[in-house]
Amino acid sequence: MAAVGMPALDKQRPVPRTEPSPAAPTLPHPGRESPAVPASATGIAYDPLMLKHQCICSNYSSHPEHAGRIQSIWSRLQETGLLNMCERVRGRKASLEEIQLVHAEHHSLLYGTSSANRQKLDPRKLLGTDPTKLFSLLPCGGLGVDSDTVWNELHSSGAARMAVGCVIELASKVASGELKNGFAVVRPPGHHAEASTAMGFCFFNSVAIAAKYLRDKLNMGKILIVDLDVHHGNGTQQAFYDDPSILYISIHRYDEGNYFPGSGAPNEVGSGLGEGFNVNIAWTGGLDPPMGDIEYISAFRTVVMPIASEFEPDIVLVSAGFDAIEGHEPPLGGYKVTPTCFGHLIKQLLMLANGRVVLALEGGHDISAICDTSETCVNALLGNELEPLPESLLHQTPNRNGLASLEKVAAIQSKYWKLVNTFSVPSTVLLSDFQKRDREESETVSAMASLSVHVEQGNIRPAGEPMEEEPAL
Repeated sequence: MAAVGMPALDKQRPVPRTEPSPAAPTLPHPGRESPAVPASATGIAYDPLMLKHQCICSNYSSHPEHAGRIQSIWSRLQETGLLNMCERVRGRKASLEEIQLVHAEHHSLLYGTSSANRQKLDPRKLLGTDPTKLFSLLPCGGLGVDSDTVWNELHSSGAARMAVGCVIELASKVASGELKNGFAVVRPPGHHAEASTAMGFCFFNSVAIAAKYLRDKLNMGKILIVDLDVHHGNGTQQAFYDDPSILYISIHRYDEGNYFPGSGAPNEVGSGLGEGFNVNIAWTGGLDPPMGDIEYISAFRTVVMPIASEFEPDIVLVSAGFDAIEGHEPPLGGYKVTPTCFGHLIKQLLMLANGRVVLALEGGHDISAICDTSETCVNALLGNELEPLPESLLHQTPNRNGLASLEKVAAIQSKYWKLVNTFSVPSTVLLSDFQKRDREESETVSAMASLSVHVEQGNIRPAGEPMEEEPAL
């Protein structure tokens, strides 16, 4: 760990099952000229400061959202050589002004300032109308708060601001055309954080803040946020519920409101000018049986991609929650999506917005699952060939609860999107078409890569040529 610039973690860090090492026209960025050719590099944003957001008890078994998550992902990307194929994006702490693009002033001050600076502020500025907020600043879950909610007086505020800053920096570089796409390996997660509320382990909503930054500061037109997490992103939904410029699509376990956080019903479609720009693919039926690859693929083919294509986004931001991946037992998951399937879903999203896609890590606690999925997603972003989906999927249909869930959301969203029809196409046809589009996307990426070999343009690196080693972050 010292060799890659990361402090060693406590010996109680969980050991994974499969052991990784421990461990449209391009929008110009203000003050910079756009590259003359499409960007060819995939960016990776990360900073070791985020490792320091950990409970003083140092017992990872008590806190599922721990520093070992991103440390193990970073090590996996390094070991596989994927890190050296990417452009490393150095993070920075987001400013309080940037955080307040989404969050209330008292929320940003409470969770975004150090202990010394917080003591200088008027308590009314910190607490707003909720004096119980201070309970969330206690270690080991505080008072009546779930075990994922920890607070480190020295480092949590800096780590939370760094997570936001990493996502903003990466998304800005992709929006400006400096990078083609990217993955932000960040924590703590954020999609449950509402305008003035921290929920669970979420303090600031990095993806929502980045989306507003792109729109308000960089004049980005239409932004698509796809939430691939077993839990609904209630904070992200709230941030854009009446906003037609930002389309929010979430795929999550709902169970008629009985699964955390209880929001995300299919009839929550937005309000005012934003009506129809909020899409909840809300799985119901619990784990009898659990949702898996065929359900997620069918959701993409019948709802996600038709709506996204009709919306025609300028950039796609993905709240990449890996807790839907197999290996997460109830209550932290229970679904059976494979890392391979997740990678193919990302490849589908790369067909949008000229490939401008940015992933930001959200949930996921099983070390092997999140490392495998991160590796697959980075391969997808790089345009590398993925392990094919098994032929057996061609003969499967979504389970009865999956079909019912898709029928419900399709019936609701067909009022707003002409490309969404009542779910009736046989799923074997859907999957065959999905695989065909996947192959076409791979051929397009390969063609673009071969063209870039002949380009001699400043920082544009020929495809396949290794990058020079940069200092460890």
